[in-house]
Amino acid sequence: MATFKSSDGLDISYRVIGDGDPVVLLHGWMVGGAVWDRVTDALTGAGLKLYIPDQRGAGESAKPERGYDIEQYVADAIALADAAGLERFALVGHSMGGQIAQVVAAELGDRVSRMVLLCPVPAAGMPLPDEAAALFRNSGGNTEAQTTILNMACKQLDEDALAFCLATAATVSTPCVEQAFDAWTGENFADRLGRVTAKTTVYGTDDPFLTPEILNAAVVELIANADFHHQPGPGHYPQVETPADTGAKLAELLKN
Repeated sequence: MATFKSSDGLDISYRVIGDGDPVVLLHGWMVGGAVWDRVTDALTGAGLKLYIPDQRGAGESAKPERGYDIEQYVADAIALADAAGLERFALVGHSMGGQIAQVVAAELGDRVSRMVLLCPVPAAGMPLPDEAAALFRNSGGNTEAQTTILNMACKQLDEDALAFCLATAATVSTPCVEQAFDAWTGENFADRLGRVTAKTTVYGTDDPFLTPEILNAAVVELIANADFHHQPGPGHYPQVETPADTGAKLAELLKN
């Protein structure tokens, strides 16, 4: 894996896969960059060059005790693009990574050529009821709690897919799980979305938390050049639950 230095001096790891048009893929909360592994072949086969970081606190990247806020994640993503020499690139973000991607696109303007937001947390955040919030926030290093969360969030997660998600979740530090949860539920960047210029597709599923109604109201309607695609069937992790269909559609959207 390649690495770059974050603005606060951390080593952040990322993979580069394939050749062609550059795409940065940002994973979400409680997982690492490996969450994209089931769709990478479809994307590289479509002529895309993938830049997949393990965001701070996950995978092979540094795991500090503090620093897991959206602004820092945005700075890390921009630092990756700079380190990789990406003058212009497409951006894909899943879940919390979708929230981060929205702010990155607002900050970089025309430098982001295309954006796909897969079951994204809205830029305004996504507070949870107290009982769910306690389960999520305290799930770091707790396989039982993580299994409960994944089964709540997903609709088509078989045993292999569950094991796949738990394996990448095991690489995420407890401080990251706690503080990043506070960030994506409590921080609000909706006022920046007017600066997004990239053609954007918000990619929804039958996610029980981020429904099409929520995504249209809280994401699509706030981005000038945004449309909505609905994939029926999977829940919050379509790139894991239904990788063939999801990979093919992501490739189509990114090449369009």
